[in-house]
Amino acid sequence: MLEHFFGSKTRLKLLKTFFRHPERAFYVRELARLIGTQLHAVRREVANLGTIGLIKHLDHNPGPKEIGTERSKFFQLNTSSTLYPEMKALLMKGEMLDEQHLVDDIKEKGGDISLLMLTGQFVHDPEVETDILLVGKIKPIFVAKRIKNYESDMQKVIRYTIMDDKEFNDRRQIGDRFLFSLFEAKHLMMIDNYGIN
Repeated sequence: MLEHFFGSKTRLKLLKTFFRHPERAFYVRELARLIGTQLHAVRREVANLGTIGLIKHLDHNPGPKEIGTERSKFFQLNTSSTLYPEMKALLMKGEMLDEQHLVDDIKEKGGDISLLMLTGQFVHDPEVETDILLVGKIKPIFVAKRIKNYESDMQKVIRYTIMDDKEFNDRRQIGDRFLFSLFEAKHLMMIDNYGIN
């Protein structure tokens, strides 16, 4: 969604990468590999971001010696830039819109859903064992494809769990540890035909 605002998918992917890891320095080949984009496009966008002061060039590798080469140029987010706070806020809002779009797509096309719960990284709780719980007559191929696209855009892995209604009810009745750990953890219930919340 934000690529329309920025005018370049490569630029947006780079910004997401730098803002997710503000303490890290990257070299151009590494960035191209991470975001799955051609080297010349990454060089051009890194130069553009450097021109406006959002990215800074480092003369040396601040990380482990095995990363990059002696000749590699390293780039890092410039957290002192006057653009930094506004860009961070904009990217966070964009991420929220992308999450909402993912949920809306799954609700609309993911099957006959009895329960849809977001937890884990959607609520900033890394201890939880899954990020999405889906219960009902789910279309697993659609869900897998949609989540894969989201993972590619967001550059992170989403753990999700699918159950049919029978399995869900059976596991609830026996006090399944996995399910109850999800219910007790921080979560967002998007569809709840079971009245759990």
